[in-house]
Amino acid sequence: MREVYQEQLGVLADELASMSTMVGTAMERATRALLEADLSLAEQVLDEDVQVDETRARVEEHAFGLLALQAPVAGDLRTVISAIHAAEDLERMGDLALHVAKAARRRHPNAVLPNDVQPYFAEMGRIAVKLAGRVHTVIRTQDVEAARGLEEDDDEMDDLHRHLFTVLMSPEWSHGVAAAVDVTLLGRFYERFADHAVSVARRVVFVVTGKMPTS
Repeated sequence: MREVYQEQLGVLADELASMSTMVGTAMERATRALLEADLSLAEQVLDEDVQVDETRARVEEHAFGLLALQAPVAGDLRTVISAIHAAEDLERMGDLALHVAKAARRRHPNAVLPNDVQPYFAEMGRIAVKLAGRVHTVIRTQDVEAARGLEEDDDEMDDLHRHLFTVLMSPEWSHGVAAAVDVTLLGRFYERFADHAVSVARRVVFVVTGKMPTS
């Protein structure tokens, strides 16, 4: 029975790792759609978002089943509860990639971003995809130090996000209010994507150590 139970916990990890891959791919495609005004990539992100939602539903169903039938305690209980919260974060990451793709679709065939801010979003997209990949690794390995290392990538994202405001407030900004609104919202989507990735990593630290990191 114990082996079966551990297999069931393993299924939860498999589903979460799968979600991290899906949201990383979604953000990679959404960023390309944004930078290249690629409608087909934007539509692909929109079409595939349902897979993320369905996986979260499976995680929750499986987790609640374990709570009801197995009555886990201690570390196993942390694992199950953390899986529910992590699935929520990962679904939100998928939603944020979806928002980026919708922006690209809404402005098509025109580019959403002025040329002078495109390099910032290319870098933010790179960091976002890197974070999703590191989340996948952390879920698989439960490596506490690797989980804590996501904070550094999040700091890079925060720095870029803050710098966007410097660009927007510059007297040299000549692209108007609509473009400024787009840049502000899109920057926020990437910044929040990173925050949710860090949240998942903190859940892994909690599972392993029994203590939730506070910063």
